[in-house]
Amino acid sequence: MYYCKNCGQQYVTDEAVICVKCGAQKGVGSNYCPNCGQPTPQGSQVCLHCGVALNGGAFGPKGGKSKVAAGLLAIFLGSLGVHNFYLGYTGKAVAQLLITLLTCGMGAIVSGIWSFIEGIMILTGSINTDADGRMLSD
Repeated sequence: MYYCKNCGQQYVTDEAVICVKCGAQKGVGSNYCPNCGQPTPQGSQVCLHCGVALNGGAFGPKGGKSKVAAGLLAIFLGSLGVHNFYLGYTGKAVAQLLITLLTCGMGAIVSGIWSFIEGIMILTGSINTDADGRMLSD
């Protein structure tokens, strides 16, 4: 579970990108720990309650993985699950790879359509986090 760094409210789901209480984007703010939801002193590097790194860790506003790279990988190599490996979604990546390989390429049409749609969703911002919940950079 993740907590809003701006108000401390627990997110409804791990996939949520905006806090329903304050409207802040996931990863924005420095008032509360995203791991335990406890208040944090301004400028803290580590949460005094649970010990998680607060700055530059998994809960920072940008994760460093490129939205454009992920989208293009999905469109051009998606039937092999490359974009999902890149984003850390290994379960989906293995599923796409196996669909393609175990059907001797016949299933590549199915996983190709699946990944093309995911590529468009990544490029338009519908999918905007990696498997760790970090926001994709532009």
